[in-house]
Amino acid sequence: MKNSKVMHSFMEAISDIEDGATIIVGGFGLSGIPEFTIQALKEQGTKDLTVVSNNCGVDDWGLGILLANKQIKKMVSSYVGENKIFEQQFLSGELEVELVPQGTLAERIRAGGAGIPGFYTATGVGTPIAEGKETKEFDGKTYLLERGIVGDFALVKAWKADTLGNLVYRKAARNFNPLAAMAGKITIAEVEEIVEPGELDPDEIHTPGIFVQRLLLGTNYQKRIERRTVVKA
Repeated sequence: MKNSKVMHSFMEAISDIEDGATIIVGGFGLSGIPEFTIQALKEQGTKDLTVVSNNCGVDDWGLGILLANKQIKKMVSSYVGENKIFEQQFLSGELEVELVPQGTLAERIRAGGAGIPGFYTATGVGTPIAEGKETKEFDGKTYLLERGIVGDFALVKAWKADTLGNLVYRKAARNFNPLAAMAGKITIAEVEEIVEPGELDPDEIHTPGIFVQRLLLGTNYQKRIERRTVVKA
């Protein structure tokens, strides 16, 4: 169909992601992660990546497989407590880490997608987060200047899309995905179902297709649980 953004190969979709690229990746834990796009990136072997994401998957899934393959040079993230390889690479000096408060990270990505180069926030004032950052007082209170983030690419996972790239996310899997989709110069979205234009209710669309350049259909998603906990009998 004319104007369709659907691609038929994950490898083709990520073929121009070069060594040293900055990539913003949607997901929270293992919920709503673009697992097939990440797998293709592993197979391509692209290295020295700067990855902006809430966390870095787990040791054997999600972004963790890129970390294990030593393809990530720097992580900009909020939570890193579920990945032993992350810990080992950070402590050994192999991995550079920029730890960002979660709300600040979300706003930095949103700002980048909205064309806002920076904003002031009180979060992190008086902590190591503030080191080297410009501060300014508003109404007698100190704020930090935080920079918006724009990625060379953004990788996102949605539930449903039309061929024009309009995206619908499902429940908690929405998380960082809409923000990431806005902030990539090229956004690659993988979805579980693709329909024709007009089949999505406009009121249900979370990410307009203008933000999406490449669209892929994934099948047989694992939807793994990051950490299973049960109540003792």
